[in-house]
Amino acid sequence: MEGLPFLPGNTFKDPTKTKHHVSQSLGYKNGYQVPKAYPTVGIGGQPLPVNQLTESELDELANFQPTLTYGKAKQAPPEAFVPAHVAFDKKVLRFYGYFKETVHESPQEYYRVRPVVFYYYLEDDSIAIVEPPKENSGIPQGKFIKRQRVPKNDVGDHYTWKDINLSQNVSVYGRVFRITDCDQFTRSFLESEGVEVNQPESIPADPYLVSRSEATALKTYKTPTAFDKLKQFIELDRKVLRFFALWDDTASMYGEARPFIIHYYLVDDTLEIREVHQTNDGRDPFPVLIRRGRVPKDRFNLPNTFPSVALELSDAEVKDYFTPRDFVIGETVVINGRRFVLYDCDNFTKAWYYQHFGVTEFNCIDVSKKFPGLASMEIPPYNKFGSLEDSMQNVVSIVPEPPKKDFVKMMEQGTTQLRYEAMMDSIRPEDKNRRFIISYRLADDMVNIYETPTRNSGIPGGNYLKRARVAKPNSTRRSRSTMDRPISASEPRLTSSGSGSSSLTATPSC
Repeated sequence: MEGLPFLPGNTFKDPTKTKHHVSQSLGYKNGYQVPKAYPTVGIGGQPLPVNQLTESELDELANFQPTLTYGKAKQAPPEAFVPAHVAFDKKVLRFYGYFKETVHESPQEYYRVRPVVFYYYLEDDSIAIVEPPKENSGIPQGKFIKRQRVPKNDVGDHYTWKDINLSQNVSVYGRVFRITDCDQFTRSFLESEGVEVNQPESIPADPYLVSRSEATALKTYKTPTAFDKLKQFIELDRKVLRFFALWDDTASMYGEARPFIIHYYLVDDTLEIREVHQTNDGRDPFPVLIRRGRVPKDRFNLPNTFPSVALELSDAEVKDYFTPRDFVIGETVVINGRRFVLYDCDNFTKAWYYQHFGVTEFNCIDVSKKFPGLASMEIPPYNKFGSLEDSMQNVVSIVPEPPKKDFVKMMEQGTTQLRYEAMMDSIRPEDKNRRFIISYRLADDMVNIYETPTRNSGIPGGNYLKRARVAKPNSTRRSRSTMDRPISASEPRLTSSGSGSSSLTATPSC
């Protein structure tokens, strides 16, 4: 069975194996956990030949001494001597620092901050100080102190890497340098030698260089937004949103409801408010309440330090202006402390709001009750003296004047007349055959009716109505005009002045 390959069908379960637990390798002795000998049987009770060693074999392994077989171990040979100039060749510590130089007799600066770099060569403990050059500084820069061993005091000691650390001052030939930072190699070397490296510092800015950098800074170009003012002017020129507003001041003494029109110019987002005046409303004709301009939403939200007595508002102080989204029909908008109720708008404004904001419902408010009609002058009835126009002059003026004629119309129309042939529409049999000619003069809107004579009718012909202005039926103030001329033969237009009930039906004669 052992020679069979480990394939499905070649493995058989041994029914005699009933113990499948792991052999225990720990136990207790005197209350302490101690390991037992290596287990001799595995899972299922199968013996483990690896762990079945005899006591003699275990004793031989425990008392085996390699020195008896191989001899004593030899010591490693000492490393070869390497001089310092070879071990530290091309290893340089780099420190960053600065020093302040006093400037005399200059109104622009009192001192200069000049950054430097310390190079410490480990092979011979020499130091070189280099000042990084700056463009247009006007100062000879570059190598500040050439490479040499720098004395530390008057006794004759020299600086070593143990004397230099961050955030401390180093005096070199009477000039004090401040060490601010170092590179990563320098930090790792000092820490490997047991030196605690202090926290780095930043080099202070030179006041004069700061002022020069602001003047010589590159002019940045601000990318324009997608909003194009020229495109707005071309597309939105002469497009104005018109809102009808109401300022209801009836709550105050002698207050009243006053109508206004708010114009919002889309071309430059400006606003204009005009008051709607009526004839004889008792107010001076000054319609502009707020002239055209950008109106802030809250002009009183200003800091206490703003000198409002001496200065006007600008875009720097105003944070938000009115936009079309702020005007909603049926809502109240506060403009410069005055509350306006938007009750309606024109058709162009409705179409614009639907196109841009998708607004389909406008809550228009009926404000007709807020505007009671003004008392109108009552015209007395016609007294039959003179013509109707002459009698009307006594009503409109204390000193009557003759009625004014339309001379332009008279010059344009001249002697042009409209003539119609008419017949009398009467219940009397003798009037059915009467024929008339109606002449309408366009120069002064006067009507003349001439009756043509009929043989054996018993009625003489001639002028039935001499030339005069004829009032419309059921009206005493409006005369006929060219808009009232007969259109079809079945429409009665003129009422006879006779005693009976009759009218003239006209048909065009030309």
